Amino acid sequence: MKERYNRLSIVKDIIKNNRIDNQDTLLEMLKEQGFSLTQATLSRDLKMLKVGKISDGWSGYYYALPDNDLVSESEKSYIQDVRRGIISIEFSGNIGVIKTRNGHANSVALALDVLSLPEILGSVAGDDTIIIILRENMTKEDLLESFKTRIPELDE
Repeated sequence: MKERYNRLSIVKDIIKNNRIDNQDTLLEMLKEQGFSLTQATLSRDLKMLKVGKISDGWSGYYYALPDNDLVSESEKSYIQDVRRGIISIEFSGNIGVIKTRNGHANSVALALDVLSLPEILGSVAGDDTIIIILRENMTKEDLLESFKTRIPELDE
């Protein structure tokens, strides 16, 4: 889990300090930093970091990180919904059960959808319970690491 956090930090640094126009270049730069990962893993990392491609105006596109100010107030509100609502998370394989405070399951499930955590394939919410399905090859630890990155201070 610590490796992913370190890798995400390095990805941000590389994108901030270099003009990166494709994933192959970024993968190579990560390899030089000691990280060996697949293109699929890098794609999930870029999605988690909300990296986008922007035009340079004349010769193509390059990766850019969102400004911290661009983390919208609504996204902050969704993060608060998750923090406020979740009581516990348990897993059996790639299926998770999230227990929420009474009446909070729908708002927490909506928040998880809006936050687009790459580990979650889908969810179904009741009144105080959410069933989540993790994507193939994703684990509980992957999801909990995403929570730490995107939803700090979430108590397990």
